[in-house]
Amino acid sequence: MKNKYVVGIDEAGRGPLAGPVTIAAVAGSAGRILKGIKDSKKLSVKKREIWRKIIKNNFEYHCVFVSHKKIDKIGIQKSAHLGIQKVLEKFSKKANLVLLDGLLKAPKKYKQKTIIKGDEKIPLISAASIIAKVARDKKMLAFHKKFPQYCFDKHKGYGTKLHYKKIKKHGLCPIHRRTFLKKVL
Repeated sequence: MKNKYVVGIDEAGRGPLAGPVTIAAVAGSAGRILKGIKDSKKLSVKKREIWRKIIKNNFEYHCVFVSHKKIDKIGIQKSAHLGIQKVLEKFSKKANLVLLDGLLKAPKKYKQKTIIKGDEKIPLISAASIIAKVARDKKMLAFHKKFPQYCFDKHKGYGTKLHYKKIKKHGLCPIHRRTFLKKVL
């Protein structure tokens, strides 16, 4: 199919104890521009920022956050699905094909393919993983300024020893996912 409008989708923040889940989508043809791109988890902060600028200058992309409150209300899986639906609606035209990482699924009206470890194999999904990770990390740094006692700048809300130690000392803050912390409560 000539002039195929392909969108790659990935998320960041499925497992943390605090903050949103972030869904990002990048549309276009990967070509030479994304040669050498990797999954965001395999890149340094500096390299992610370099790739983010390349993506920003060469692709249509969008990112949405689904809040900790929504995650607590409907669960992480439904929250990710909601985020995918919302991010796809932001594009200038409907995708001919949606490529998703892991176990993610787009709404049924889209032709789609889910690829296990897609963020390692498919450049558009790798690009989406970078956009999602950078956006979520920036959001968590903003939360760190609001709640510095939790050290969100260090662990970004993930369940590290430091994070659990801070929760035990200070209790939960407004951005903690209560459903992820039932044992702690």
